[in-house]
This record gives sequence, C-alpha cells and structure tokens, in this order.
Amino acid sequence: MSLELLLDAASEAAVRDDWERLREGGHSSLAASTAVANRPHITAVVRTDLPVPELSPLAGILPLEIRMLAPIVFSHSDEARRGILVRPIRLTPELDALHRRLHAICGPGEDMPHTAPGAWTPHVTLARRLILSQTPLAIALLSPPRDATIVGVRRWDAARRESRVLWTA
Repeated sequence: MSLELLLDAASEAAVRDDWERLREGGHSSLAASTAVANRPHITAVVRTDLPVPELSPLAGILPLEIRMLAPIVFSHSDEARRGILVRPIRLTPELDALHRRLHAICGPGEDMPHTAPGAWTPHVTLARRLILSQTPLAIALLSPPRDATIVGVRRWDAARRESRVLWTA
C-alpha cells in the first residue's frame, strides 16, 4: 500500500502529454495503461500495512510548489537492458518536511527503503521497462523541466488495485 502525492490539473496534463509523446515515439510509456487509477503521482510512503491516516495536519502545507526536473533513468536491478524513465522532483526543505510529516502521521512502520525519510528520491514515473539504448531518443521527445504543484494525497492499495483520494487542497 502507498500514499501518493497528486499534482494539479495542469501539471498532470503535462506529464500525460509526455506519456503520449513516448507512446507515439514507439517507446515504453505509462500511456499504455488505461486503468482509472493510472495518473501522475509522486510516491511518498510504501508499506505492507498502511491504515488510512488522518491528513488534516496537511492543511497548512498543501498546495506545495515543486520543480519537475529533466528526465533520468533508474536501472532495473534484474535486467541491465531496461530502465525506468522518471522525472525527478527537486527535494526542497518544504517537500522534505511534507514527506517527513506524512511518515509521522502514519506512525512507525516498515517503509520500503526508497520511500523512507532520508532515503527518498521523489519522482514522477514516465515509463517502465524503457530500452536503455533508446534513452536519448525517448528523452528528446519530452517537455523541458517545469514547475508543478502538489495538491492532494491518495492511498493506493496494489493488492486490490484500488485508489482513494484522501486529501485535496
């Protein structure tokens, strides 16, 4: 289960445009998924057990301005030929404070290492299983870095394939 940070409509549309350009260019893209829950987001908390938290303490924090940076690739550990194309998010003190606040609200738990406070790499995923040799071509199709706004939080239950918006600013 996870808590995911949601973007404002304009930022979400910009990410979806990147997804579509990748798809049209013949690359792996999240545009291929037509699931209702498939929307641009920044994963903030991932745990095996994650009760629905009370998020009213976010009232003074969201909306939060962020910067989506130039795309990079995270490599798969199990397959050296493919990677995950992402747009990293600049980790500002304000975004770090939001992340730590979410973890505090959730209480103690076993975090996935990539979402634990101090080890988090905030990003929006553009494509999974991108062929690494095609990275320069794929990146050339994408929009430049841009400002965005985090406006909400949703809970994703991967086992049930269900999402629920918990907070919007």
